[in-house]
Amino acid sequence: MDAIRTEALTKHYTVGFWRPRPYVALDGLTLQVQTGEVFGFLGPNGAGKTTTLKLLMQLIFPTSGRADILGKPAGDIDVKRRIGYLPENPYFYDYLTAQELLEYFASLFGYSPAERRTRASRLLDEVGIGAERRLQLRKFSKGMLQRVGIAQALINEPEVVFLDEPMSGLDPIGRREIREMILRLRDRGCTVFFSSHVLADAETLCSRVAIMAKGRLVTAGALSDMLAFQVRGWELVVSGLTDAVLAAAKARGDVMRVTMVGPARHALDLPLDPPPEKTLAALIAQGACLVSLTPIRDTLEDFFVQQVSGAGGSRFRESA
Repeated sequence: MDAIRTEALTKHYTVGFWRPRPYVALDGLTLQVQTGEVFGFLGPNGAGKTTTLKLLMQLIFPTSGRADILGKPAGDIDVKRRIGYLPENPYFYDYLTAQELLEYFASLFGYSPAERRTRASRLLDEVGIGAERRLQLRKFSKGMLQRVGIAQALINEPEVVFLDEPMSGLDPIGRREIREMILRLRDRGCTVFFSSHVLADAETLCSRVAIMAKGRLVTAGALSDMLAFQVRGWELVVSGLTDAVLAAAKARGDVMRVTMVGPARHALDLPLDPPPEKTLAALIAQGACLVSLTPIRDTLEDFFVQQVSGAGGSRFRESA
């Protein structure tokens, strides 16, 4: 059973005063997310990511299509007990402390007072909120509020977690801690569905991704497949070579470009042919020491830009 499934999910808004027209925020999204995976929902601002999450949470309702979570319609009450959600811009009552806020959310799930305190304290520890948990939330920075928001999404130990831009406002240490938390959730069998425009997070965390542009699904699939493009060349870093040897290799066509990266250390861009092993063996015979050999290929960011730039069409529909 898929943890999340959408079929032709569509959302239109009417915009304009003198000539109202439907604006397509989401256009026929069909998607499946498997149980227990970390799924990245990627796209630039305005691509339809937050609209999709709001539809899944039943904060707004679709114009057409359907969405199922854990095998039931998205609005099912039992489903809501089994999921967690972090909105893009979480807003909490300013005069509660972090501890009080989490205990309040735990009470909504029917936990006893002792269990509320235990769960709140454990989750605040996990997201890196220490003594600050006794401060009112109005004194928190954006990054600290984001950590509290992630904690509230996990207060009921959900089977599926929806995170809308979970890394927003976090410093590098916070980003690493949240990445580690997401991987722990995956390891205990939780499905994590997160939207982001930060591609490095997806490359680090996701097994599969979907890329949105202008309200439409551009592509979806295994991250390993998307990154498995043809190698375009090789970057060879060596030390101990003279300028004369490097110039001769470049003249033969074995090396396309030479860049000095440090004292007596050079980065060489190699073509696919001849094979890098042949060029490396020849350079080592002339005194080179190997530092690294790395394939040059497209990254997820390259793929993302290529797919998004190719998505055309207007998001407005003419009224009937």
